[in-house]
Amino acid sequence: MSVDRVRNTRAMAESPRCGASTRGGLACRAPAVRGKLRCRMHGGALGSGAPWGNRNARKHGVFTRDRITEQRAIQELLEDAGKLLGELDSN
Repeated sequence: MSVDRVRNTRAMAESPRCGASTRGGLACRAPAVRGKLRCRMHGGALGSGAPWGNRNARKHGVFTRDRITEQRAIQELLEDAGKLLGELDSN
């Protein structure tokens, strides 16, 4: 016995859509999360997105100007020590 049921999808069809663009360059057709401009897959979900304060952009100092000059001075010192050891070894 089959019962035909009509699904009420009016609210889903009338809800605002996500404003993100897909990899193919088309607009995302998923509904936006309530109170947000994006769907759950494009940043509307709770806890999604980058952390506040952008901890990913912190400088670690490896490529600063002072660090580079320090590394060059250490390299020169090691080269000089290698030459001195080579001279002492040959004598």
